[in-house]
Amino acid sequence: QVQLLESGGGLVQAGGSLGLSCVASGRTFSTYRMGWFRQAPGKEREFVASILWNAGIAFLADSVKGRFAISKDNAKNTVYLQMNSLKPEDTAVYYCAQGSYENRYQYDYWGQGTQVTVSS
Repeated sequence: QVQLLESGGGLVQAGGSLGLSCVASGRTFSTYRMGWFRQAPGKEREFVASILWNAGIAFLADSVKGRFAISKDNAKNTVYLQMNSLKPEDTAVYYCAQGSYENRYQYDYWGQGTQVTVSS
């Protein structure tokens, strides 16, 4: 069983930056995908970013390209989401997830989420 724990959420003003962390523990392998998702009030959960763990290849949603970056630390078994130039529409609960290396739609483990609020 893989456990994911997000941290780093909080309140930030528009234009500011915030960094999120997700620590994975338990049974993991190098051939997996780590992803960040978010869900705003009244909206569906949406994809934000993902990274192929062993290859270090990152993918970002169009809405966050140029503003967000995903990275990892193998030794700490941690994935990060650096969020810059934040906008009020970025306000959401952000979830860390671990999924399939090959299937970008398959995510098997989810964290509990961390709240990010961007004020205007």
